[in-house]
Amino acid sequence: LTSESEPSHASRFNECTTFTARLSHHKITCVCLTSTIFTPLVAVELASDTSEEAIKWLLSRIGDKPQSGGADLLVEQLGLGVGGQEKDNPHIFLVGATRQRLLSGAEEVGLFKEYNDGSMRGFTCANKHNFTEFRGDGDGFLSTAECQYIIKHELDTLRAQDETHVPGHSQARLYPGKSIVRRLQSKGILVQVFPLHEQEELKRLSFSWYQRANVSLQPLDAVRRYFGEGQALYFGFLEFFTFALVPMALIGVPYYLFDWEGYDKYVIFAGFNLVWCTVILELWKRYSASLAYRWGTLSRKKAFEEPRPGFHGVLGLNPVTGRQEPLYPNAKRQLRIYLVSLPFVLLCLYLSLYVMMIYFQMEGWAISLHEDEPSFWTGTLLFIPSIIYAVVIEMMNLAYRYAAEFLTEWENHRLESSYQNHLILKVLVFNFFNCFASLFYIAFVMQDMVLLRQSLATLLITSQILNQFMEAFLPYWLQRRRNKKMLRKVQKRRALEGQELPLAEQVRLEADMSTYLGTFDDYLELFLLFGYVSLFSCVYPLAAVLVVLNNVTEVYSDAFKMCHVFKRPFSDPAANIGVWQLAFEAMSVIAVVTNCALIGLSPQVKAFFPDSEIRLILWTAAIEHVLLAFKFMLSFLIPDVPKHIQIKLARLEFESLEALKKK
Repeated sequence: LTSESEPSHASRFNECTTFTARLSHHKITCVCLTSTIFTPLVAVELASDTSEEAIKWLLSRIGDKPQSGGADLLVEQLGLGVGGQEKDNPHIFLVGATRQRLLSGAEEVGLFKEYNDGSMRGFTCANKHNFTEFRGDGDGFLSTAECQYIIKHELDTLRAQDETHVPGHSQARLYPGKSIVRRLQSKGILVQVFPLHEQEELKRLSFSWYQRANVSLQPLDAVRRYFGEGQALYFGFLEFFTFALVPMALIGVPYYLFDWEGYDKYVIFAGFNLVWCTVILELWKRYSASLAYRWGTLSRKKAFEEPRPGFHGVLGLNPVTGRQEPLYPNAKRQLRIYLVSLPFVLLCLYLSLYVMMIYFQMEGWAISLHEDEPSFWTGTLLFIPSIIYAVVIEMMNLAYRYAAEFLTEWENHRLESSYQNHLILKVLVFNFFNCFASLFYIAFVMQDMVLLRQSLATLLITSQILNQFMEAFLPYWLQRRRNKKMLRKVQKRRALEGQELPLAEQVRLEADMSTYLGTFDDYLELFLLFGYVSLFSCVYPLAAVLVVLNNVTEVYSDAFKMCHVFKRPFSDPAANIGVWQLAFEAMSVIAVVTNCALIGLSPQVKAFFPDSEIRLILWTAAIEHVLLAFKFMLSFLIPDVPKHIQIKLARLEFESLEALKKK
């Protein structure tokens, strides 16, 4: 099953009499001596000017047997469909696989599934009937997200053999062992590879997730089955964080209402913050470990990382894999980091500090104007500098993000994980300083709790309004405009012919959707919200209430975007939230120090040390060290993995060792 330009591949299906392709309700069925159903799972779009030689070569490599260096997948060229236009790219191909190929691929990538004894074990084809969900020939055993992940893995592992360049494209050089897909991507020959939506399953997920109003938990298992573990863990963390804020919000409302004039009476709330920010992160680690074990990613071995598509260097031999690949001196990368990237970050921090001082000048001008001629308008003017500053902060964060991505790309990191870690570090440092520096200055230099409350409230509310506009309304509006012609054509066809959406139009509609860029921005937003609550909510107890409301709308807007605005992302088999866990824990340590300092500044505590500020500082530092020690002790005493899961993992390891001994 292939395009007409690849007869050698088609010979594998010479006994096929009928075929269809399936996308939700559309099916392409290949009926051979043994019935084979081809389900299009992934779409591959090549550039419109791609040579026929390159297309024929790529399709051959995708369809050939592994012994010949192929992926042993099924592929078909997508037709233009009804109403197709000349500007439509004809080089879109649908990729699928036989059920047996998917099962063998599941063993290759190391998927974990539930065994008959209730434990989670690595899937093997030899033992397939001993897995709980395996029925008959395995139909439905793998989720569509897992099948798409397997196909992506097989495409990514396609390697050049003796080719010196991509046929028909002499500028796209190849060498033995080079990833074909990565080379095609880096040279612009391969436009995109994306998994296809399954419409019926998407409708069921949408209904249970966000289309009906309910107070129940999110269907995380259904989200994981459709989008993968990485997405499910993000929504799980968002839900967990929201519920963890409820006690603080319930305490904060009466505290705010009945303590409006007592700006200095925040000691109790600050003490609650100290315990809260530590406990919830420890409980989250246990909860995420339970989810990861249930989904089979907790014990899964991490695959060997391949070089990033954008990584470049002098061709050499990888000492680990023995394959040829670009090599780039680590010393040269370190020079770029410390001599260029680090000074740039410091310069941006200085610029942020300069903007902050301008904000304080504006704030002082507004206060003096109100004190000279107090009125309703001058009272309103007091909030204008904070609003302007909040908008400027968001603009600076956005501009810096693009600069950080450019710099991190220029540093030429070999692995995607290294690239992400350096990017996250750059962005976190600047965002933390940009968002919280003014609050620290007001709290500990000016020691003005009234201004601190006002600034925190304005920054928090303004940033949430801007984020909701940027993340919910704007993507939806842009996507509706982009797909307006396609949607009208589809609706007209349905009205005239009463037929379902054709396969070609469905795939092209998805190809034009925005590409989902991952959970980076989502976690960054939660990180900043966590900072606002854990650091300074004791002086503005309504912060937790505002964050709860924001998170509730965030769940629905993010769910809608995942289902209808973005292309379906490939599954990310994650076992936790990764480096973001460390970021949140670092914020919790800063929160302990900050809240202790705020307690030390309160008049109630100062009353115990009327004659000596040095004794006050020493006592505050001593208590802060004790609380930090208690925090780390609590982290040590609370296991990251629940006991019953530890026992199951130990039992599985013991059985593996015993089986190895017998062999």
